[in-house]
Formats: sequence, structure tokens, C-alpha cells
Amino acid sequence: MATTYKTLGQAAPAATTSTDLYTVPAATSAIVSTITIANRSASDATFRISQSLTGAALADKDYLVFDATVAGSGFITLTLGITMETTDKLRVYASSADLSFNAFGTELS
Repeated sequence: MATTYKTLGQAAPAATTSTDLYTVPAATSAIVSTITIANRSASDATFRISQSLTGAALADKDYLVFDATVAGSGFITLTLGITMETTDKLRVYASSADLSFNAFGTELS
């Protein structure tokens, strides 16, 4: 089994739009170790992070973080250890278009 440590995804989503940050490729599983959220604006903003199994439509049960605040010009680092299987999706959402999301982890294939 090959192990690859990498940046799994990067996104600067449009405001109030659920956006795929990472989808696990075929014949692969993954562990998301860290997610960073950077606020490029001086104003506070909120964000959401969700994990949908097998790429299913977003549902209430999928949320890992819901409407958490990141301070203006600030950042948040989350160390989570999220385990994911083939086609699972990690999604992000921001209250403004000024947030950047980065996910780091390991792919196992």
C-alpha cells in the first residue's frame, strides 16, 4: 500500500456556496490531518466544514463545523484526523468570499 503525504485541497469559495475541497480518488482512502482557514478580510466571517460519505448530497448529519467564526485578518488551524474512503467529499462554506481553505493529509492506495 502506497502512502502519499500531500496537500489534499485548496479553495477560496464564493460567499454562501458549498464547495468541494477534496474528493477521495478511486481505489484510495485518505486521512485529513489538518485544515487551515485564513480570513483575507479585516471583517469577521463564519465557515462550515462537512464530510459527505460516498459523495452524497449534503445533509445535516455531515457537518463537522457549523458557522464557526474566524476573526478578521486571522486564521484557524484544525487538527482533526478525518478518515475518508473512495468518493467521500470534504466540503467547505464561507459567509464571505474572503476565506481560504487548505487541507493537508495522507492518501493510501
